[in-house]
Amino acid sequence: MSTSEFLWAYLWVVLLLTLAVSLYGIIARPNMLKKIISLTILGDAVNVMVVLIGYRLTYPIAPPILPSLSKEALEGFVSSAVDPLPQALVITAVVIGMAVNILLAVLAIQLYRLYGTLDVREIAKRGGEE
Repeated sequence: MSTSEFLWAYLWVVLLLTLAVSLYGIIARPNMLKKIISLTILGDAVNVMVVLIGYRLTYPIAPPILPSLSKEALEGFVSSAVDPLPQALVITAVVIGMAVNILLAVLAIQLYRLYGTLDVREIAKRGGEE
């Protein structure tokens, strides 16, 4: 196994572990703030995975600009250019994720004002009281 293959495999393992830890935080932690932090980590890990899926291990990497319309130029472009779609999707996901995080933070603040705690078990117990 070459060094680049080892690093590539190591990166994927770290990403999968990050996904597992963030899923644990979302499912098992009772604190609402920790759930929001875990959700943010999950979104960022998924964004990195999408960027890695679109990455090419070839060198040199060409920008996604077609140099000419000839068949030879098109074949060279397809073999060396980076697909811009994953990057565009990740930029959109980052913006949407930021908006969702702000909404969840506002909801957590409101829950704390109403119930005095961010523990979802305690909030569920008091759910019908107020």
